[in-house]
Amino acid sequence: MRSRNGRPTKRALGPSDPIVGPQEQDCYEGERLGRLLESIQGKIEAERNLDGSVLPEKIWLKQQFAIGVNEVTRLLERMPPYTEECSYNGKADAMSSNKKTTLLQVILVASDCNPRWLIKHLPTLASSRKVPLIFVKDKNRGSLRLGEIVKLKTAMAIGIKAKGNAINDILNKILFSHDLDQEKRFGVN
Repeated sequence: MRSRNGRPTKRALGPSDPIVGPQEQDCYEGERLGRLLESIQGKIEAERNLDGSVLPEKIWLKQQFAIGVNEVTRLLERMPPYTEECSYNGKADAMSSNKKTTLLQVILVASDCNPRWLIKHLPTLASSRKVPLIFVKDKNRGSLRLGEIVKLKTAMAIGIKAKGNAINDILNKILFSHDLDQEKRFGVN
């Protein structure tokens, strides 16, 4: 449709409009989603116990994750654009211009986000930084499932920071194995 001045009219995104269409392999739902979240949750608990820090749980979680769309966007924008000499696959503390930059290993996004434009920018921003995006699709409960990971009621987006710990190891194995039946081997011991 065109407006009176000849320009195309802008229309709001509806619930059936794709965001920048997640590919099938990037979308976790059903039993596959359950296994993914269970293995991440198990590694979080194991890493927290192994860390032995006296920090409160909420502060410890903020050190491991970027929680919320704003914080994920902020970290993505501060990350240097992807080049061949720097890769972000779970390596800890990359240096950029003599300044420490927090890198994201992977971003989990709830596909039930409403309004959709809240997360519309994440796929393009993540692809420019070569950070994989995983869409959590669980009817209308994706944001609730993500919130469970970080001990909140809901979360639209969670970025896992590349710290080189057990959480990053399990995600590397899941992301690069391409065989979800292998998740059982990498999951909670």
